[in-house]
Order: sequence, then C-alpha cells, then structure tokens
Amino acid sequence: MDFIDQVRALASRVAVAKDMLQTEEATKNAMVMPFIQLLGYNVFDPQEVTPELIADVGTKKGEKVDYAILKDGRPIMLFECKKSGGDLNINHAGQLFRYFHVTEARFGVLTNGIVYRFFTDLEKSNKMDEKPFFEFNILDFREQDVEELRKFAKSTFDVETILTTANHLKYTRSIQNTLNEWMTNPPEEFVRLASAEFLAGKQFRNTVKDLFTQVTKQAFQQLVSDKINERLKGAMTPEPLVAPTASVAADESPDTEETFAPSETELEAFQIVRAIVRPVAKPGRVSIRAAASYCAVLFDDNNRKPICRLRFNNENRLVIGLFNGNKEEERVPITGLDQIFEFDDRLKACVSTYVKSDSPKESAGDVTAT
Repeated sequence: MDFIDQVRALASRVAVAKDMLQTEEATKNAMVMPFIQLLGYNVFDPQEVTPELIADVGTKKGEKVDYAILKDGRPIMLFECKKSGGDLNINHAGQLFRYFHVTEARFGVLTNGIVYRFFTDLEKSNKMDEKPFFEFNILDFREQDVEELRKFAKSTFDVETILTTANHLKYTRSIQNTLNEWMTNPPEEFVRLASAEFLAGKQFRNTVKDLFTQVTKQAFQQLVSDKINERLKGAMTPEPLVAPTASVAADESPDTEETFAPSETELEAFQIVRAIVRPVAKPGRVSIRAAASYCAVLFDDNNRKPICRLRFNNENRLVIGLFNGNKEEERVPITGLDQIFEFDDRLKACVSTYVKSDSPKESAGDVTAT
C-alpha cells in the first residue's frame, strides 16, 4: 500500500474514533501510536520508540516526553501528546520545550492525535522555536502535505533534508496566514499602501479609511477569485471532443466499443484536469473519451497514454483514477470536483512523462487497474 493510502486509512479510523476518546492515554493508544507506526517506526521496540523517556532538566527532575523516536540509541524526534481535539497552544508544551533543550533531537512534535505540529530550532540553536515549521492535519490534508510528512518516515528520515525545507515551509505558512488575515481584515498600513495612488494629497480621515478598507477587502478577495478562474479558463478553449477511432484495437479499450457522451460533471472535471496540466502540455493535447464505465482523459488521444479516469457513473460516489509510472491505476474517492486540484502534482508528473518520452516509437505497455 502506498504511503498516501496508509495515511488515508488512518484518517478514516481517526475520524470514527476522535469523539470517543476522552483522555490523553486513550488518544495516544488509538491515534498517536498508529501515526508513529505509519511513519515506519516500531512502537513495540523500546530501542526505536521509547515511551515517557525521562531526563533531568536543571532543577526539574524526572522531566519526560510522551514518546522519543530513537536512531542508533539517540533521540531524533520527540512527541508530546494532548487528548483528542485538545488545545495545542504552545504554552501547553513546556515539557517538550525543556526536553528539546537537553537532547540531541532536532524535531519536536506537539499533537492531539488529529493535528501534528512539527518544531525545530531555526531561530536559536538548541532552543525550540515557538512556531511550528510544518503542520499536518490527519483529517484535512493535501497531497503535498503527505509528501512533507513522508520526510519524517524511518525509510527517508534525513535531518539535513528536512532542515533545508523547514525555513521555507515556516515562513511560507506564516506569510499565508498573514495574507489570509489581510484579506479578511486589511490593516490600515496595507490599505494606505494599496490606495496610495488615489489618496495622493488627501487626508486619511475615518470616512476615507472606512471606504478604502472595504474597497481593499473586496479587491483582494476578487483578485484571488479571478486567479482561480484564470486557471480554469486557460483550459477551456472550445475544441471538438475526439471520439474513439476505428483504428483502436478492441483489446486496448474494451469500454469504447460504443460511443458515449460525457456528462456535464465529467466535462467540468475534464476542464479542471486540462487547466492543471496546462503548464506542461498544450490543452489541445489533452482529450476525453467517454465509455460505459468511465471517461478517460488521454494525452494525444492515445489510449496507451492515460492521464486519469473519471469514474462518475454514481454521482453520489465520485472516483478519479490516477496513474503511476507503470500505468497502474489507483482509484481515489473524491467528495467534489475541487478536490481534483489536490492531485495536481501527480497529474502534471504523468503528463510530463509522456511529453519527455514523445517519439515516433511509443511504449506498448498495457494500462492496468489496481
């Protein structure tokens, strides 16, 4: 099972269990230990995962963290746990702060079994930062979040690799939070800057301030909306949909013996896929074929170059089929068409493979479903 599938499986269990767990101990057993196991660490081996590792910190004796992940007998990652859904305010992480200071571990994790906040010492060596550089929500994550989480897995763990991206992640997250706040409640300094051209020589009275604060807020929100629409419209140049040709062998696509018309939902999803892969391929090279059980989105209208499959026959249970480098299909349930954007990296990677291998001689590899 792929790592992302393991994450989804754990997320399903957490969603069911989260409201049943009332204590920290229950949360650790039902949610945190499986998460650590997910990362590839054996929670039943004290030489790899040590519960309640104790250390003396200054005048405080017997300081402990809930879990310490060990490598070669030395702690590399520390976990402090709160009960399911509990407050993760940094003020509640005193033990984690103190223990981080006296160990070799470079990463501290504060969690309530749902949200995992990852800390390190970017600002001052050997002193844990007050703000996390990465946050993972097991019930609300994107594909790129899973890729960041994978870096903490036993098989891929490398301190320098993680620290290389930690600064970028931390400051990107901080700026995103700031911009999000500005979009909802723009500060006076930002309003002055954005409206400076119109306010030259005018006094910034309360009436002017109120007017331009509202205008700035609306303009900011409209800008974000327009950017999203541009991404979609980029792939919406009207082009005739290409129907299967008689030259396609029956054994290549058993579902295309008859001609079917895509539904409106399938066409909308198709346009989203086109928009996503536009940075790596012209929209005209992405086509759709409707069959009895799914709609295939293809590169160069070639059944041997599948980009994805839209399995939307049951509109109450939408499924998208994604392909890996071996052209094996992974069927992923989605709750709505917007969720397709979460797979942008995989879709672009798939199309990039076809673009790079574009030549008169194409691979004759079959497309298989898993």
